[in-house]
Amino acid sequence: MVTYNEHLKKIISQTLESYHILKEIQDKPGDLDNIKKEMLKINGFLKVITNNIDEYKISHSDFKKLKSKFTHYLENYFFEKEIETMAPLYSNDVHRVKNMRFKILEALEDKKMIDSMEDLVEKI
Repeated sequence: MVTYNEHLKKIISQTLESYHILKEIQDKPGDLDNIKKEMLKINGFLKVITNNIDEYKISHSDFKKLKSKFTHYLENYFFEKEIETMAPLYSNDVHRVKNMRFKILEALEDKKMIDSMEDLVEKI
């Protein structure tokens, strides 16, 4: 049986994997679809954690703070609509794609969320 900690570690690891894929995208025409795909995966993982993981069942005290960072991100950053609006007009504009990717990465790094995720994965 999978423990809460193992389940959480797996979800956070998948989130970090998508984050690293976003960092490595080379900003070529057509990459907006890849950015959207990874961003939606990250949002889905964060929603699963915030809605389904009980912070009182996780043995690491850092998780409660991390969960509040996830909630902050989900409540304050909405890139889906921007990407949908941008896609038909600018999906081949490398500079706009790059700026969108950087804004998403900046939002994920806000409040040191990614660093906190990496720290928690190491502790679990």
